Amino acid sequence: MKFTLAVALLAFVMCGVAAMAAPQDTTKTTHKKTRTVSGCLQTGDSADEYKLTTAAGSTWEIKSDTVKLADHVGHSVTITGVVSNATLHGAKEDAKSDVDKNATEHGHMTVTSLKMLSHSCKK
Repeated sequence: MKFTLAVALLAFVMCGVAAMAAPQDTTKTTHKKTRTVSGCLQTGDSADEYKLTTAAGSTWEIKSDTVKLADHVGHSVTITGVVSNATLHGAKEDAKSDVDKNATEHGHMTVTSLKMLSHSCKK
């Protein structure tokens, strides 16, 4: 009886420790260093920069040394990349949402991968 109780207690303690040790990513989306977003890819203000506009109206100024973005201008795409100054970006987005609940996100990203969703952007 004591052995069964001891095993049950040990199992209970181990479950608690495992739950506490499990990684939990509670970082807000706007604070993450790597992001994946989908939208319409357009040319940007400079020759090597592009703009991605999401369905929610968020905009990203994007560039890449490894992905040929020019081949996908006018397409709906999903991109993954590294957010420029992620900590500052998150703080800026938090401040905007405190002032205007309808504010859309705007950021800068270096794209590391791209998946084309459609040959055209939905209007």
